[in-house]
This record gives sequence, C-alpha cells and structure tokens, in this order.
Amino acid sequence: MATKSNAIAEYTVFSWSGKDKTGKKVKGVIKAKSQTVARSELRRQNITVNRIGKKRKPLLSQGTKITAQDISLFSRQLATMMESGVPMVQSFEIIEGGQKNPNMTKLIGKVKVDIQSGLSLSEALWKHPVHFDELYCNLVAAGEKAGVLDELLDTIATYKERTEEIKSKIKKAMYYPAAVMVVAFGVSALLLLKVVPQFEDMFKSFGADLPGLTQMVVRASNALQENFFFYLMVIIGFIAGFIALKKRSTKFAHALDRISLKLPIVGNILNNAAIARFARTLSTTFAAGVPLVEGLETVAGAVGNVVYSDAVKRIKEDVSTGHQLQMAMQQVGIFPHMVVSMASIGEESGNLDSMLAKVADYYEQEVSNDVDAMSSLIEPLVMVVIGGLVGVMIVAMYLPIFKLAAVM
Repeated sequence: MATKSNAIAEYTVFSWSGKDKTGKKVKGVIKAKSQTVARSELRRQNITVNRIGKKRKPLLSQGTKITAQDISLFSRQLATMMESGVPMVQSFEIIEGGQKNPNMTKLIGKVKVDIQSGLSLSEALWKHPVHFDELYCNLVAAGEKAGVLDELLDTIATYKERTEEIKSKIKKAMYYPAAVMVVAFGVSALLLLKVVPQFEDMFKSFGADLPGLTQMVVRASNALQENFFFYLMVIIGFIAGFIALKKRSTKFAHALDRISLKLPIVGNILNNAAIARFARTLSTTFAAGVPLVEGLETVAGAVGNVVYSDAVKRIKEDVSTGHQLQMAMQQVGIFPHMVVSMASIGEESGNLDSMLAKVADYYEQEVSNDVDAMSSLIEPLVMVVIGGLVGVMIVAMYLPIFKLAAVM
C-alpha cells in the first residue's frame, strides 16, 4: 500500500517567467506535482516559459502574512457582491479598498488587473496557487462553465468558513494541553529559581538535617540555578528540532499523524475532524459538478491526516475501476458505519452531496462538543496540576520549620 501512496507526488510551488501570446513579459507562481507538469499547464495557458524553478521562501517576513481567514473573508465578500449583481471588477475594487492586510490588498489588486486584461476569474486565481488551491480554482471554473458563478462562490465561501472553523477547533484541542504543561513548568521554575533559594539560606542557619522532601527540592533548585541556560537551550532546541523535522521529514510527519489518532480524547477529536473534512470537501466538489474521481483526488489532500489521505486515495482507485463509493469506503475500514450508510443512501437516491453535507454537519458538531468538553475537563485539571506542584514545594519548604518547632 505504501507504493500507491508514494506514487502520488506532493504539490510544489514553482516560480516562473516568460511571455504570453502577445509577446508581453509575464511572471508568477504555479502549483504542480512536478516541473514538467507546471510547464505543460503554462503552455496550455499560451505562455512561453523562459525560466522556471522551485519558489524559494523569503529569509525575512515581508509585511503581514495572508492567512486562511483572509481568503475565507474575501470569498464571502466576493460571493455577496456577485449575488447582489455588482460587476466583478467593481466588486474587486470595493473589496480591495476595505482590506486591512496590505499583502491581501496587493493580491486582490493583481487578480483584478488580470480580470481587466481579459482572463476569467478562475484563470486569474490559478496564478496564485499559494493562496487559492486546486479545489478553490476548480470550483470557480465549474461555476463559470455552468453559468452559476454567484452560487458557486457562495458555496466556496461557506466551505471555507466551515473548514476554517473546524481547523480553529482542532488547534484549540491541540494547544490547550500544551498550554497547561507550559504554565505548570513555568510556575515550577519560578518557585525553584526565586522562592526556594530564600528558604535554603534560612535552613543553613538551623544547622539541622533537612527532611528528604526538602533536600530533593533544594537540589532541584540548585541544579536549575547552575544550569538554567543549558536547560533552556535544550528545551528550545528540542522544540525547534521537532518543528523542523516535522516540516522536512515526510515519514516523521506521517508517523505523528498516525500516533495522534490513537491519543486519548484528542485522537477522537482528530478522527471526527478528518471525517468532517472528507464529507464537507467531497460534498462541495460533487455539488459543483466535479466528477467523483476528480473530487476524491482533491479530498485526499484536504483531509489533513495521512491515514485518511491514504484511505481516500485507495477509495479513488477503487471508484475509478467501477466500485461504488460506499463499497470502497467500507473496504478501507476506517469510516464509521453511519458514514458509509449515509454515502450508500446518497448514491442510491442521487443525493450524495446532500447526504455528505449532513455527515459533515454532524461530525463538525461532534468536534465542537468534544473540544468544549475537553476544555471543561482541562480547566480544573490545570488547577490540580499547578496546585499540586506549588503545594509540594510549600510543604517541602515548611517541613524543616515544623520540625524545628516540634523540637523546641
């Protein structure tokens, strides 16, 4: 099965320069599986390529980064304008003037100029694959072909809003436990560095043997004071190395994805979120008229977890050879019975998009409920953990005083 997974290349962003069909010099970026595919796509757009290569990341951040929330808001604004009958160029001018992010203003301006030069909206968006992915552009193109661009833009806006909402829920679920650990270690370090040394000086004047718990805390305080910067560098190095390894090593990132699904509480949230993204994305593409096989290829890159991504790729291969969607979903063995049953009902009734939308609604609500429940559980846990650490140190510091008082 690994061979099948590796056969599908990762998308890469290429920067290019060349000439259009009028001989005018043009440049931009394109997202493709390989440089050859990128060249073919540019030739399809009547562009003669002079130079093409992988886009390099800037050494320093330039201005405010364009976020997924910026694109989601832009999508909703454009959908609202188009539904109100405002001409496209005028819509872009209105949206451009209301942006707070200067980089987003530039992006909208570039798309507007391309539209004014005669390109369709989908063609203009294809020039910015970093911000408008394949799914986004394909849905816009489908809306243009069917003559229902305003409806598709509303669908895209809703899709972006739902996916960003689910992403924020997942981040909350992942960051909350990490925040608890950071606070706990921070409070402990503060006590060991600032409070314990003052008690230690007082203990030396007693000239008596200290209780075992007090000795342990004092040793920990001394070790932290003597090697504070070493420990700090080790922690920073570990975090930086972890992040770098996750970005650069596909095997490591995939292993983390698999492990994360098996974690208590958090694993259930991540599973539900992946199913919600699968159902929402496939429902949106199918409703837009994108063929099921093509839609599944897009879904594989949108589920956000390698386990589900590999499963969707296997489903796509089975569907492309004539299997029913519900049968292919059942064979991969990771989708709950309810999801498979809803897909089966949708296929038989011809309402696959609406059935999948209901599945997405259900699992998005499950994610929301699970995150809220976890938050309610963690809040008292924070108090217990921090209170326990502080309590142990206070007891350790006052034990010698109690012992001295008993002797006197």
